[in-house]
Amino acid sequence: MTDHTIIRNAKENDFDAVIALDFNSIKEEKTNYWRGIFDRYVKTHKDGGYFLVAEAKEQVIGFIVGEVRAWEFGSPPCGWVFALSVSSENREMGVGQLMLEEMCQRLKQSGVKTVRTMVDREDRLTLSFFRSQGLRTGRYIELEKQLVDF
Repeated sequence: MTDHTIIRNAKENDFDAVIALDFNSIKEEKTNYWRGIFDRYVKTHKDGGYFLVAEAKEQVIGFIVGEVRAWEFGSPPCGWVFALSVSSENREMGVGQLMLEEMCQRLKQSGVKTVRTMVDREDRLTLSFFRSQGLRTGRYIELEKQLVDF
């Protein structure tokens, strides 16, 4: 599949394909969320932000979104990948790897030396993918607190 797959900047007319890919992955409709992301990264081209799609046979089969974040909790600027999805029929064919490699190249050109992401510990498929691409547990630990009765 990767022989005929191109990785390119997302365009406004990719919106519906991204919504469909995201919904098929997590079974939750987030149109307003994606509208905000598209406005920020596709329409206005936020500096240090990248929204890429994988396209094969003129169809969007995957997407990845990332950005440069600076000085969070004292950390020097680094790249963050905060969304990645590949259509179920195109998984395990190298599409995610192509997108992540392109994202890492762009982040590196922005001057960062590290890329980070977060993965649900129960999401073994995504965790396995990122580990296969060389990502490992970093020096920062995520902490959280439920605010239901707060």
